[in-house]
Amino acid sequence: MSRLPSLFLSHGAPTLPIDPTMPSGAFTALGARLPRPRAILMLSAHWGTDMPVASTAEAPETIHDFYGFPRALYELRYPAPGAPDVARAAAGLLDGAGIRTTTQPHGLDHGAWVPLLLMYPQADIPVAQLSIQPHRDPAHHYAVGRAVRPLADDGVLIVGSGQITHNLRAADFGAKPEDADPRVAEFTDWFETRLGERDLDALLDYRVRAPHAAFMHPTDEHLLPVFASLGAASDDYALDIQSLGTFQRALAMTNYVFEG
Repeated sequence: MSRLPSLFLSHGAPTLPIDPTMPSGAFTALGARLPRPRAILMLSAHWGTDMPVASTAEAPETIHDFYGFPRALYELRYPAPGAPDVARAAAGLLDGAGIRTTTQPHGLDHGAWVPLLLMYPQADIPVAQLSIQPHRDPAHHYAVGRAVRPLADDGVLIVGSGQITHNLRAADFGAKPEDADPRVAEFTDWFETRLGERDLDALLDYRVRAPHAAFMHPTDEHLLPVFASLGAASDDYALDIQSLGTFQRALAMTNYVFEG
């Protein structure tokens, strides 16, 4: 099997699979065009720990880690098998890179199962989840991605799941897509230009260098997974951008595929 790309997904609201106004079809199309992986290693913004933890669950539960949504959402399940072998391999690679890591069984939070439900609806690809460290910086998460990068040569799709902009305090849930705050485009344009140029120094220092960084990410747990995906990418990656629009005025949904 040739080397798999790494992905960053803007997973949006938990209602993505059941809300017809959201771009769920784009995730389905993305899954259909990617090479089929033997397993998936997922890093989601919604599982944060002090140090990296790799989930060895044999049958990860579907975690409904949200409140106040339609009942139909809580009835959804994503019964994919776990990938404890991938979890243990990831932990070994991280330990070998000097990043102390532990393992434990853990389910799939909505940042993991929501996009996977759309991309791989048969739930027949084993999934392991690796936690992020919300108190650590982009450089740490880049190093995590770099450490687990060899898994992509062994048929493992490495996926970071978060949101390219994530300021819920600035969200207007009555806004239309055309009402997007202009600062969203300024931030995403800067970020995508730097990704296209492979300007790692600027990207890792985004909170200082990117326009409106603190407004777009009052806390940056939803952006940290992109740095793991970037670390897992080839040095000479080709960037494919899947721009899905801006919702609720300040919540942009963009997916990145790092190919090559």
